[in-house]
Amino acid sequence: MQLGVVVLLGAMTAGAAVLFPIYVSGHWGYMDKSGQVVTNPQFDRAEVFAEGLAAVRLDRWGYVNVSGKVAINPQFDKAAVFSDGLAAVKLGGSSPNPLNPFGSGGHYGYINSEGKYVVNPQYDDAGTFAGGLAAVKLGGHWGFIDKTGKIVINPQFDDADVFSEGLAAVKVGGKFGYTDASGKTVINPQFERAQPFSEGLAGIRTGGHWGFVDKTGKVIVNPQFEDVGSFVNGLAPARTTKRWGYVDKEGKFVVNPQFTEATPFAENFAAVRLAKQWGFIDKTGKFVINPQFDEAKPFSQGLAQVTVGGRIGYIDPAGKYIWNLNK
Repeated sequence: MQLGVVVLLGAMTAGAAVLFPIYVSGHWGYMDKSGQVVTNPQFDRAEVFAEGLAAVRLDRWGYVNVSGKVAINPQFDKAAVFSDGLAAVKLGGSSPNPLNPFGSGGHYGYINSEGKYVVNPQYDDAGTFAGGLAAVKLGGHWGFIDKTGKIVINPQFDDADVFSEGLAAVKVGGKFGYTDASGKTVINPQFERAQPFSEGLAGIRTGGHWGFVDKTGKVIVNPQFEDVGSFVNGLAPARTTKRWGYVDKEGKFVVNPQFTEATPFAENFAAVRLAKQWGFIDKTGKFVINPQFDEAKPFSQGLAQVTVGGRIGYIDPAGKYIWNLNK
C-alpha cells in the first residue's frame, strides 16, 4: 500500500463548487461543470478536489482552493487528496522519476487544510484517513494511527488497507484477514488477497479464485471468479473466462461476461471496455454511450472524463461533450 495508489476519479465537491481537472497544451488547470475554465492550465499535474482543496504540482506539490489560488505552497515531494480533514504528504528523499513516480526515501506525515503538520513526517509510507484512522508503515510493518498521530493499532502487519465499513484488510504471515478499529481480529488471516468492504461484502481470493464474504467472514459468494470489483447498488463487476460482467449478491450474473474491462457502477452507469474501446452501460447491460473512447473514468458529479488520441474531454450522461477533446 502506498500514498500514491490512493486515487479518486472525477471531481469532488467543495460547498457549491464542483471543479474538474483539464489538460491543455502540456499543462493542467480546472473547469466547472459547464465547461467554463476556472483555473487556467499552468500546473505540471492537477488532481481532483476533495474537501475544498486539490493537490497540484509545480516542480513540487502543493494545494489550490476552488478559486484557483494557492492555498498551501508547493513544498512536498508527493501529496494525496484530503480525507477526514487531513492529507498525507511526503517530504525528503529522491525526486520522482519515470521508473519510480513516488521517489524513494523520505518520510510521510499529515497536514491540515492550512498546510500545518498535524502529524510530523516520520513514516516510511502512509495511507488515507477513513473513519478517523489511517494505515502507516514504520519499521517495516503497518499499523494505524488516529488524527492526532497516536498509534491506535501497533505496527504489526505485512500490509494494511483503508478502513471501510468499520473493517480493514490486513496481511499477516502471507495471508489477509480483517481487523476492527480497536485492533481486534474479526476475520482471521486466511485469504490470498482481500478488498475493502462495500455494501456489507468484500471480495476475497482463495485457491486462486475470487468470491465474497460478509463481515463475520462467512462466504456469501463462493470463490469462482478470476477477479472481482466492489458492489455498488447491488452489483459488482466479476471476471470469468477472461471476460467481465456484473453479478448480484448471490453471485449470479445479471450482466453476462462480455467486456474486456469493467469498473464498478457510479451514478447509475459503469465504464466498460469492449475490445479496445470504452463506453458506458446501464444496470441491464445496455450501452447508453457506445464504445468510442481510448480511456474512460466513472461518472462523478454528473460528468465522466474520457480520452481519445491522448486528448482529455468530459461528457455528460447523454454522451455530449462538455469539455471538447479539441480544446
